[in-house]
Amino acid sequence: MIYLQLFIVFLKIGILGFGGGYAMLSLMQFEIVERYAWIDASEFADMVALSQMTPGPISINAATYTGFIIGGVFGSLLATFALMLPSIIIMLIITRFLTKQRNSFIIDKTLEYLKPVVAGLILSAAVIMMTPENFCDFGLNQNNISTIICIISFIAVFFLKINPIYLIIISGVAGYFVFK
Repeated sequence: MIYLQLFIVFLKIGILGFGGGYAMLSLMQFEIVERYAWIDASEFADMVALSQMTPGPISINAATYTGFIIGGVFGSLLATFALMLPSIIIMLIITRFLTKQRNSFIIDKTLEYLKPVVAGLILSAAVIMMTPENFCDFGLNQNNISTIICIISFIAVFFLKINPIYLIIISGVAGYFVFK
């Protein structure tokens, strides 16, 4: 029964998670933390961090991790396959359709209208990840160091147009010295 639930949950996430891995995180958290309580919020935050560090798409890594926790190796294979299945089917259909309708006004407008939806899903994932498990202040209350690093990084990327790779390295070094 758990394998069927695992398959259905990740199939649903694969169908509804339009916009990529980060957009799927809010759906994953609702299903695996809140609805089924397979893992807690702290373990979900760890899973997201681990999924970001390992090669490959974050959603696939998170599905594999969750599947392994719930059902071992078979569970990880099942969850990963269920998450990818809708994308595979949709891409086969869309590829066939788009080759016939290359310069369609309706297609262009539909894709244009989907951009804010994807941005909203990614923003939702970012807001959901702002939990005490991810942002700690070491008793500094007003000077929450994690939040300060997050805000400075956002300003540096969005307004100052600094390369995110440099910020990841700088944030990692700062995090090492602050949180060691």
